[in-house]
Amino acid sequence: MADCCSTPATGSDHPRKQRCPGNGAECAEVSPRTIAHHIAAPWTWTPTASRWFHCADPACEVLYFDDEGSTIPRSRLRIRAAVDASGDRPLCHCFGLTPDDFLRDPATRDYVVAQTRAGLCSCETSNPSGRCCLKDFPEIGGGGR
Repeated sequence: MADCCSTPATGSDHPRKQRCPGNGAECAEVSPRTIAHHIAAPWTWTPTASRWFHCADPACEVLYFDDEGSTIPRSRLRIRAAVDASGDRPLCHCFGLTPDDFLRDPATRDYVVAQTRAGLCSCETSNPSGRCCLKDFPEIGGGGR
C-alpha cells in the first residue's frame, strides 16, 4: 500500500495546483476516486476532465473543480468535512477523530501515525481532500506534539 503522506511522482509536466474559480485560492489536485466517495449521488457524475482539484475554504461554494471549467458545489458534499470550524468536525476521516478528541487525548495523533505507517489509513477515499490528515494535528491546541 502506498504511503498516503508522500507525494507520488507523476511524471507530469502539469502543476499539481490550480486556482479555484470561486475564490482564487491555490488548490491541490485530487483524484476522481476521492470525489466519487464524497459527493451525493456519485452515479450521476461523469468526470470528463483529466485533472480535478479540491478547494478547502469553507466559505467558498466550490468544493471540487476541474481544469476545463466544471465545478462541483460544496452543497453536494454528502458528509461533514474537515473544513468545518467546530470542535466536533472530522479531523481524521479514516479513524473518526475530531479536534476535541485530540485536545482530550493527544495520543490520538500517535495512533494515527502508527496506523498510517502500518498502511491502514484510507486518506485518498476517506478525506474529501484526498490527503493525509497528519499535517492538521499540529494546528490544534497551540502546536500539538
